[in-house]
Amino acid sequence: MRKQEVDYILTRMLDSRKDIADLNITVGKPLQAGNSGELNSVDMDPPFAELTPFQSEIFALNLINRDRRLTETLLAEGSCDVSYDLPGKARFRINIFSQRGNYSIVLRKLQSRVPTCQELNLPEVFYEMAEEKDGIILITGATGTGKSTSLATLLNEINEKKSVHIVTLEDPVEFQHRQKKATFNQRELGTDFETFANGLRAALRQAPKVILVGEIRDRESVEIALRAAETGHLVMSTLHTMDAGQTINRIIGMFNTEDENQIRIRLVDTIRWIVCQRLLPKEGGGRVAAFEIMRQSLRVKDTILHGESDGKTFQEIMQAGRPFGMVTFDDYIVQLYERGLISEESAKAYASNRTNVSRGIDAMKRARGEATTDIDQLEVDIAYGKPEKEW
Repeated sequence: MRKQEVDYILTRMLDSRKDIADLNITVGKPLQAGNSGELNSVDMDPPFAELTPFQSEIFALNLINRDRRLTETLLAEGSCDVSYDLPGKARFRINIFSQRGNYSIVLRKLQSRVPTCQELNLPEVFYEMAEEKDGIILITGATGTGKSTSLATLLNEINEKKSVHIVTLEDPVEFQHRQKKATFNQRELGTDFETFANGLRAALRQAPKVILVGEIRDRESVEIALRAAETGHLVMSTLHTMDAGQTINRIIGMFNTEDENQIRIRLVDTIRWIVCQRLLPKEGGGRVAAFEIMRQSLRVKDTILHGESDGKTFQEIMQAGRPFGMVTFDDYIVQLYERGLISEESAKAYASNRTNVSRGIDAMKRARGEATTDIDQLEVDIAYGKPEKEW
């Protein structure tokens, strides 16, 4: 299979529907394109009713393009990441992985242009984040929830306003930032550096003001990120965690017990913001983002330092910190429901605490004069428990 054939197939898959987000190539299935979280088969001529192991492997090898490092990674670890350009059409972030002895491929379509905070309707506090001088900003969430997009938008806000040097360490490079007010140097794992830890270590000698680390993966990366933040750099990165409390615990858990107190002290001094994301099905089609936001405060510092306890949890701190831009997932989800962006079923399904969301929705319905239950026409059995009359 030649590159022209690969490009032709990818183009047909992209043109099969509007707003394609993912392409899926899996043995035993036809070519599939994803839109709003659903996969749909793509008609081809000649047709691919069921992809064979040979076809998927040949496709994977063409995407790897004889790259020795990627080939070794795929064989040794069972998966690898690669970027791919479809000239004049799109760019992709690709994961190739083995399953039951065969190779599958998932291609995530990347935005050709970096969106703005206003276009994505991001919370107002994102503008405050872009004004930070140093410290650590973490964007967390499951795979595919838009963490990279939020980070790119945040960097674009800095790019529009500040004349600073920005170094990014990515796997692979997703958004290609234009040289505006800031100076961008975007480096890709495998091509420009070997590991995130090595790339971070080198970045400290490249005189940046802002450092983006695609993902914090291990203890060594955390230590260097902390060192960078402590020496006046603004460090941005992602973690695969579900909420703010889990994020703090995940970082602390990367270290030995004897190092825990020292790490807590360093986190207190460096953590500026933790933003967690989830994507929910949107009414009328598409998806909408829900956020949990925790910012640095005295109460947050104290809880990081001494740990959570009854009456002093990160959730309670964020609920009390609404005037300062903090918000919990549950409160944000209720806001999305109030604006008519999501259904009641979706709100409850994606809640951290279903009871809290149900209570919030019921309070909103009562304020509108709507019924909070579908149970009506109840009758009280007045005679219940009384002895029967004798006739």
